[in-house]
Amino acid sequence: MTTWHWRTFEELTTQELYDILALRQEVFALEQKCLYQDLDYQDQKCHHLLGIKNHKLVAYLRLFPQHTLYPDAISFGRVLTAPSTRGQGYAKDAMHQVIQYVDSVLRHSKSVPAIISAQLYLKDFYAKYGLKAVGEPYDEDGIPHIKMKGVLHQIKDKG
Repeated sequence: MTTWHWRTFEELTTQELYDILALRQEVFALEQKCLYQDLDYQDQKCHHLLGIKNHKLVAYLRLFPQHTLYPDAISFGRVLTAPSTRGQGYAKDAMHQVIQYVDSVLRHSKSVPAIISAQLYLKDFYAKYGLKAVGEPYDEDGIPHIKMKGVLHQIKDKG
């Protein structure tokens, strides 16, 4: 069973932070061969979602509360699943966790939009949750991305 934990930067243990940074490096730098400044001094502003299974980090994302990146929107990024656990629905579960967190903990009750910079190949995935492409694709650190915006909502099916 996977357990999901939300942490502010200050609440992260040193082991959790190390696990997050190691997995982000594995996925974004090594797997996707993307050289970029991952340590961008933004983590301190974020809420971090950790998906843990068998004491191992299997999924992660960081959430920017409203008024952090955008005055009228939340944002999230660094969405990933461990390569060894792909295809098990962790990205979908993480999105459900974000929606629930925004609704109940941040108390935005489905009215605050989200703005993200999505890898282009994930456009249809995020569209299922209410995000729509805005503008044309662009290069971000050597990977095609697209800006997406909308009010997040749960999808009916989990498939």
